[in-house]
Order: sequence, then C-alpha cells, then structure tokens
Amino acid sequence: MEFNYNSNEALKKNYEKISNELSKIGAVFYSHGWVMGTSGNLSAVVSEDPLILAITGSGLDKGYLEQNQIILIDQNENVLHGKYKPSAETALHITLVKEISCRAVFHIHSPWSTVLSKIHEKNGGLWIEGYEMLKALDGIKTHEHREWLPILQNSQDMDALSQELKEVLRNSPRAHGFMLSGHGLYAWGKSTQEAKRHVEGLEFLLEVLGRTESLNTR
Repeated sequence: MEFNYNSNEALKKNYEKISNELSKIGAVFYSHGWVMGTSGNLSAVVSEDPLILAITGSGLDKGYLEQNQIILIDQNENVLHGKYKPSAETALHITLVKEISCRAVFHIHSPWSTVLSKIHEKNGGLWIEGYEMLKALDGIKTHEHREWLPILQNSQDMDALSQELKEVLRNSPRAHGFMLSGHGLYAWGKSTQEAKRHVEGLEFLLEVLGRTESLNTR
C-alpha cells in the first residue's frame, strides 16, 4: 500500500514532536563540538508497524536543523517524506532499531571518541569501570559496573558493516553504544532523551579516559 503522509494524522503529530526533539538535541550536541561541519546523524522511531524512522538528512548542519531537514524513511531506506537524502550510515540506524528494539539512535563525531576509537581499535573495544557517571547508562546502578564499548573498523560498505554490527550486538547485548574507528560514537535508547543521556554519559567517560591516558604517558 502506498504511503500517504498527509492522510495519517497520528504519524504527522508524532513526526512533528520527534523532529522538534531532534533539532533541539542537534543544537545541544553542536554546542559541545560533537557534530561539527555536517557530521553526525540523529534518528528516532516514528512508527513501529510499519517501521518508519525520522532521521536527519545528509550533509546538513546539525546545529541549526529545521523540521523539513528531518526526513521520514522506511526500513528499506526509502524516503517517505522530505526532500533530503538519508545518510549513507542510515543502514546502521535501521540495524540497531531492528536488532535491539531501541527507539532512538544518535551518532556523533566528537574528538575524544574519534581519538580513542583509533587508539583502541586493535583491541576491538575498550573497558570503562569505576566511574560514577556509568550510572547515566540505563540499568546501571553502581560505579563498580564494567562497561564494554565495542569498536568496529570503519568501512564504506554499509551492508558488510551492518552485518558486523549485528554480530557485535549479539556478543555484547548489554552495550549502550559502540564506536567506529577514527569516526566517532553511536549510542541509543528507548527514547530520544535516554539516547541523549547515553551519548552525554559515554562522551564524559571517554574524555575522562582520554585525559587519564594522556597524563599517564607524560
């Protein structure tokens, strides 16, 4: 059945709410220097059945997003509403939503996630433990928690990368994010606000680790 955006009032209302949230979150991330230039992408589920995502269009400044720059796509990356193209990394957003049933996926290009993902790529990830900020992550109640943050090798082959991501998610079902080597951080949540909190918590922890490693090498 052909999709008709204008005839679905419930979806339109949900899209307006979510696109407003994504534009505000994009501005926050930009203010921290995490989505400079046109980097990063933000998505959230607008409809579960059929699966429809709101996602930032490709090549846009995330610090000044307008509603019409956030498009609607189906699970096959077809644009259902909006004039912009989805990012090449849209496949990773869809993979995350389908594999772990999250409702929002955010990708940032912060300096610390970029640097540390490159330094630790040979280990396939890095451990984070002993910090109070770990309790920013869903389900974590103590600083004694040990969080594994997987690192995948960056690739322009999104099909292959999506398959690798599926394997990583199966091996690390409690993960709250992952990094692409030399590229940045992905984090997700059951809502846009939870995904935002996970990005902020993980980014704080990565900066702490990066600064600690820098001090220890002096």
